[in-house]
Amino acid sequence: MYDLRITNGLIVTGKEIKKADVYVKEGKIAKITNEAFEADKTYDATGLYVLPGCLDVHVHFRDPGHTHKEDFPHATRAAAVGGVTTVFDMPNTNPPTLNAEKFSEKAEILKSRAYVDYALWGLCLGRVNRENLQGLVDAGAIALKFFWGYAFDKKSFQLVYNYKPGMPDIIPPLNDGEVYELFEDVARTGSLLAIHAENHSLIQAMTERVAKSGRRDYEALLEARSNLAEELTIQTAISFSKATGAKLHILHMSTAEGVELVRDAQKKGIPVTAETCPHFLFLDADDYERVGPAMKVYPPVKRKRDREALWSGLLDGTISLVCSDHAPHTLEEKNGDLFSIPAGMCGVETMLPLMLNEVNRGTITLPFVVQKLSENPAKLFNIYPKKGALEPGADADIVLVNMSMKKEIRNENLHSKQPLTAFHGTLIKGWPVATFLRGQQIVQNGQVIGEPVGELIKPQK
Repeated sequence: MYDLRITNGLIVTGKEIKKADVYVKEGKIAKITNEAFEADKTYDATGLYVLPGCLDVHVHFRDPGHTHKEDFPHATRAAAVGGVTTVFDMPNTNPPTLNAEKFSEKAEILKSRAYVDYALWGLCLGRVNRENLQGLVDAGAIALKFFWGYAFDKKSFQLVYNYKPGMPDIIPPLNDGEVYELFEDVARTGSLLAIHAENHSLIQAMTERVAKSGRRDYEALLEARSNLAEELTIQTAISFSKATGAKLHILHMSTAEGVELVRDAQKKGIPVTAETCPHFLFLDADDYERVGPAMKVYPPVKRKRDREALWSGLLDGTISLVCSDHAPHTLEEKNGDLFSIPAGMCGVETMLPLMLNEVNRGTITLPFVVQKLSENPAKLFNIYPKKGALEPGADADIVLVNMSMKKEIRNENLHSKQPLTAFHGTLIKGWPVATFLRGQQIVQNGQVIGEPVGELIKPQK
């Protein structure tokens, strides 16, 4: 006797689509077959596609420390409704996950607050916490994150966006020598090093130049935070990866130049991977006049040529995965001058629908979506096939999608604490309608069911 049977649906893996039933027992997929067996519960998936739950490896759920912007209960409900069953939360919370003790403290705080499973990133600060990196990895950090070019507050260890030399109680951005040492440190742990790739010195100089001009338009922002800023950092990072053997992952890649650099490095056998986000795939600079401040993210959404290059990189495998970089701010914070408002927006709930819509447009296939949102993320971070797979033995994390359903993305319908997206008003064809976490149904028709049952996920040894 099985616990659950999902019947009459079309199974989608990274390789194929086939008609079969899924049987679940004790939270795991037990069998995928056309044979009929008894189960305690049966879900009729007639007309629906059955996908492995998505992984969003790049989210800022702001919990603990900044819960006026977002928190785990709201954000993980949003994830569940969006078909995302595992999220990787970034380390710049308060307290930040900069050592094993803080990692465990954050994990304990989030216990019983998550509606989906979650993993936690560890934070790299260079010499400040170099002795703690192995402890973070041993504690279960999914990987290590370095905010290249950013300063940190010495007391709170929070990012300082308006850093200027001489500011008190600040850890300044690392110089290249210190960054090289950081790559060496991470290489020794065997973990993956993910970087925010923007060159601080260039951004500082160009921002000052733009400020003197008095311009506050979107083109001015792209001059201040240019393609070259990403290109230079990725270039240096690839060289450091080659020299140290550190496994490198480029976060939220946004430029054509970045795609070319990563593609070339991969051909040379350098251990580098990359991700991009829906806002870079479906928006470009021309959309700012229509969308407004909700579109401001760092790195910024670039031009049409960059969007096209990112699609090329995604389609040919240069870019391994798509993630949301979900990073909300309050509606008041996002309402103001382009250069003064914070960067970031909601994304975890709309990531899968945007990709499903692209399937309906004929650009990509459902197996491709499974590769980029489920299989590849799980493989890269060493949690496959526990996560990201529809096969016997995998966690029964399952999302059912209706590829014919049409509705608009609306801010007021999002489940985030601060529901603001650049895709407000976008008509989408293809929506998740039911989500299962380890065999337990947690969403039906956009409504979250039951209590939070999410668990901490650690990479397999």
